Amino acid sequence: MVYVGSLDALKDEGAKVIKGGSHAIAVFVHENQVYAVDNRCPHMGFPLHTGSLCDGILTCHWHHARFDVKSGGTLDPWADDVPTYPVDINEGEVWVYPVPYNKVTVEKLTRRLREGLEQSLSLVIAKAVVGLIEAGFPVAEIAKIGVEFGTTHRQSGWRSGLTILSAMTNVLPKLDKTGQILALFQGLVHVARESSGMGTRFLLGALPPNTDEMKAQSFEQLSEWYRHCVEVRDSQGAERVLLTAVESDFSNEQLANMMMTAITDHFYVNTGHSLDFHNKAFEIIDQIGIEHRPFVLSSLLPGIGDISRSEESHSWQSPVNLVNPLMAAFEKLPEILSSASSEGTVELDEAALVEQILSDDVLITVDSMLEALKTGISPARLAQLVALAAAERIARFHVQNDFSDWITVLHTFTHAHAVHESLRRSTTPELTRAVFHGAMSVYLDRFLNTPSARRPEPVDVEAEPKDPSELLIMMNQQQQVAESARWVVNYLARGGDKRDLFNTLGHALLREDAEFHSFQMYEAAMAEHDHWEKEHSELGNRAQETLILAATRYLAGHAPTARELPHTARIAMRLHRGEKLFEDE
Repeated sequence: MVYVGSLDALKDEGAKVIKGGSHAIAVFVHENQVYAVDNRCPHMGFPLHTGSLCDGILTCHWHHARFDVKSGGTLDPWADDVPTYPVDINEGEVWVYPVPYNKVTVEKLTRRLREGLEQSLSLVIAKAVVGLIEAGFPVAEIAKIGVEFGTTHRQSGWRSGLTILSAMTNVLPKLDKTGQILALFQGLVHVARESSGMGTRFLLGALPPNTDEMKAQSFEQLSEWYRHCVEVRDSQGAERVLLTAVESDFSNEQLANMMMTAITDHFYVNTGHSLDFHNKAFEIIDQIGIEHRPFVLSSLLPGIGDISRSEESHSWQSPVNLVNPLMAAFEKLPEILSSASSEGTVELDEAALVEQILSDDVLITVDSMLEALKTGISPARLAQLVALAAAERIARFHVQNDFSDWITVLHTFTHAHAVHESLRRSTTPELTRAVFHGAMSVYLDRFLNTPSARRPEPVDVEAEPKDPSELLIMMNQQQQVAESARWVVNYLARGGDKRDLFNTLGHALLREDAEFHSFQMYEAAMAEHDHWEKEHSELGNRAQETLILAATRYLAGHAPTARELPHTARIAMRLHRGEKLFEDE
């Protein structure tokens, strides 16, 4: 017990602050009763003993957060409950037991995270994430709370918020603890904002079960039904068929095949977003568990009634008709893939194929890709080469282009990356079509490399690598694309630690009010880099540098911003450490 003083003296003072453990405790006399609360306002840490106590309501004078002085409960959803402490009065002397009634627990933090998502309260979300990370709560469980919320409370389904959260969950191993907090916070806030006021989504349910097992729908039958529903933009029919397949316990690989076949029946759907969203949905299921398949996978369907199909656009038909040669190529894919797998792999000049994909002769590109498959190259490897070509477009993107065209080359790259990851999960002739879709988009982006940005050459390679924090300082200014690229090339040539660089690039992203595509860029570049890092070849080494350059140039081209959102997260981190925000640092 901590001694406060005599009751009479406390009545005269009205409020007194005592030391209780790591926090100060404010003790009040109100209506002849004594109450003790944590002196730090749970909203932003302002001392509560300077507030007003009237009619049982304690009001903080900084942001006017209100608290029931008895229970500590707040009347304002953006302010947390304030901890209260037991008080004992013995022979006119006041004592406080410095262990609060309402301790901060993991259960309370997860509840507050859900409340922050429901009310779209950024600071509440930030405090919950900080508390959970510091408590050692599994990061996948934090992401799961956001996925459960986002796939339920947005009638129009999966969009950029859930994609950001999934991408940031993927890159957590690249980041330090602060970076992990920022990554999860950014993802969760985007889910909350995107879901705000968007209504709750209710599942339609699977088709009724058939008691005769011999007459139950086969996977092939369900796949055909699903494919037809997507073709005619029937999201409700597609959902019932999909949920039937899920309840029939078909594997993730089978479900992916069914869904990817339908989404690749048309070319480069929604400028690649649809396939990317599908890939991210399956990736997050791997992180949070297959029991979430019904809500996660069905969330991809509400938008199928309003998607663009690139084969219908003028640019895919004129001046060069890309549709007809692709349709002819796709007819050959089943036979090519089946025969190639039995003939073995023939030596292929992969670097030359990447340059061909980047060239102006698109018809030769289609033929070259078919020939590559005939030699035995896997569709996943071909997709990896197309993703590398797409990254080259970003690495060579000249800043004389219109600023919005950054997103054009970004769309191609993230689509190609999603195709690559999807084919690593499962390979079918139908999904292999998307590799060609991506290559055509690389071709259509060729004028965005006219003129082409020069690839920096390293200088002073014998010097010591500089501190990666210099890159962050550089990105505090606009128009530092070329300068940032030169810095990174020199850092790599001098033997700089890539782990520190990737963490720094992560912070370059997460310290900004970044928009959707920047999160995609960082995650896709890191994933593709890691695939190439497993190889020891001239092409592999160049590919790693290309992907790092592409990510660096894109992030530098979109910095700095107002940095409002990361500032909120840093407030939460400072409050968790007990810092006084109301004092000059």
